Amino acid sequence: MQNIRRTLTRFSAPILIAAFAISVQSCSEPADKFFATAILNTNTISDFGTPILTKHINDETVEFPDIPSSKKNGDEAGKLISNNILYMEKSLNDIKALSATSDDRKAIKEKSIALYEFVIPVYKNEYTNYAKLCDSKADQAQKDALANSIEQKYAAKFEKMYIDLMETGKAFADENKLNVDLK
Repeated sequence: MQNIRRTLTRFSAPILIAAFAISVQSCSEPADKFFATAILNTNTISDFGTPILTKHINDETVEFPDIPSSKKNGDEAGKLISNNILYMEKSLNDIKALSATSDDRKAIKEKSIALYEFVIPVYKNEYTNYAKLCDSKADQAQKDALANSIEQKYAAKFEKMYIDLMETGKAFADENKLNVDLK
């Protein structure tokens, strides 16, 4: 009986070690999942620092006199920003949880994290203040001044970071034969 145990132990130990090594290697996400989490999720913030985003925020507060269902509660723009922040924080946590098992994955992960860490504080501060102005039906000149300030202060750096991430992502997609069209 002891001989059988020794024989099983002798043969099962290498098999268990090999199985463990394979399972550790397989912890890395497939390329398409990694790409979707680290690159494609940034599509939700691609309008950061642009008049398109501020218009979208302001449009949340528009009421139409002939359409009673368009009556607003006065917090729609704020809710939009709050929901965007929650989504960005979830995306950031998902990106941080990704496995960076190669140099290209590590670069993408770092650039994607940096992009979200750049954007989230602006949403929490300036865009939240802009939403409050919109919800309170503040003077358009006051809203425009804040929108222009955001664009002047952050848009150029965001665009540079975003383009850099997209270029790195495009190379990753090509290398992994992912069918994507990044512009």
